[in-house]
Amino acid sequence: MKQINMDQGMNTLMKKYGNYLIFIILIIVCSMLSPAFLTVKNVTSVLRQISITGILAFAEMLLIISGYIDLSLGAVVAFSGMVSVNAYLSTGSYLMTFLTAITVAVICCSCSGFLVAKIKLPAFIATMAMDSIARGACYMYTNGQPIYKIGDYGKISSGYIGPVPIPVVFLMVIAVIVWILLSKTTFGRNIYAIGGNQDAVNASGINVKRTTILVYAVAGILTGVAAVLQIARVNSGLPDTAMNYHGDAIASTVIGGTSFTGGIGTAPGTFIGSVIMGIISNILNLTGVQSYVQNVVKGLIIIGAVAMDLISKNRRIRKKSVKTQ
Repeated sequence: MKQINMDQGMNTLMKKYGNYLIFIILIIVCSMLSPAFLTVKNVTSVLRQISITGILAFAEMLLIISGYIDLSLGAVVAFSGMVSVNAYLSTGSYLMTFLTAITVAVICCSCSGFLVAKIKLPAFIATMAMDSIARGACYMYTNGQPIYKIGDYGKISSGYIGPVPIPVVFLMVIAVIVWILLSKTTFGRNIYAIGGNQDAVNASGINVKRTTILVYAVAGILTGVAAVLQIARVNSGLPDTAMNYHGDAIASTVIGGTSFTGGIGTAPGTFIGSVIMGIISNILNLTGVQSYVQNVVKGLIIIGAVAMDLISKNRRIRKKSVKTQ
């Protein structure tokens, strides 16, 4: 009996804090592999690298917790970012730049939410279609030509607030906001609820369709912010920018402990997951691993993280069925 209780306790501990343990082990291993890893310059570089995909990871986390997903975020980043370039060139206002990008991204993501909630399309199909639409719209918007002359737009990404790069500040602020949203608001509780059991939620009076569309809209807000930072980072409007960013975002989310089947996930976990992905990319770069090999590694990480999540869920289901017998 004691052995069973110890095993259950260890499983619970790993479920709650496994990603943090991986994070600590990874830091130790990476610092042994490369003396440059733990320098202030490199740590700042890692945080800057993950700032955009980290913000998108929070968007994906909200959707995955609620039982959905979005495969179009990279394309929406590109399209809303390119539209925001013209807003900046026309007004010279950073505020209008952000508002434009956020508005375009919210419209795109809300359309996906509408297709999922009202038309009952699977989230995979609806957002894959939006990915194609948004990416095609990028090329139509500029006749396939990049926008290179964007003035001082790039200062949004290159500036600092004290010693901290502006993109990292955005990531930290968004992490806190998402944590508050999930843990302190009714909307956050509804997100967990619809990801756990939609039939029970419908019976409790929560409007699942409205909540679903709102979750996609909130994901759009985060995507709009990421779009401005991405365009500023590359200092140009490129139709093919942010390719496969949704893949990195999803990987960060699942590594951070968000269940791919919905109902489970935390903002701190997603932040740690983003840092883990950033560390892996960083150490592969420091050790001279080619970019195409890095893509293979990331793909294997996604498969492994999702497989472990599904195995864990199946174990929970079996335990429940044994208890009810």
